[in-house]
Amino acid sequence: MNFTRYDEHNRPGPEEKKAMATFLFQHLEHFGDAVEDIEKAINYAIRETDSPGGFVLRSMHDDEITCVVVVAQTGMTGFVPENLLVYIATHKGYRGRGIGKKMMQLAMETAKGNIALHVEPSNPAKGLYEKLGFTNKYLEMRYIKK
Repeated sequence: MNFTRYDEHNRPGPEEKKAMATFLFQHLEHFGDAVEDIEKAINYAIRETDSPGGFVLRSMHDDEITCVVVVAQTGMTGFVPENLLVYIATHKGYRGRGIGKKMMQLAMETAKGNIALHVEPSNPAKGLYEKLGFTNKYLEMRYIKK
């Protein structure tokens, strides 16, 4: 298993970026977003847009992606965590091997500051986040403009 970190100093090529976005779309299943939105988050994290940045972590086994993590810096501190874990997905065929946990730990070590994440109550990854020390501080509410 090898791990790669992408950020503003080490950006993925267009094919790598597309492969990671497609991977996340496929393996997040109904917990994910459209490929275009995932690509926007990757671009934000690697500062291909005007943003505070962040990073993307990718694990590979041979030539197959096994896990991808996208962390965005919020540009804030104190009242809002410095980082938002936007996406993490482990390949369906590699789940239960500790890869997601290892990648989460790597993301936690890499991030400068605290990390927030959004997880649906029915998402099986919720238990992993709790084991790693994440707590449920707030109930998130959203207003969607029409």
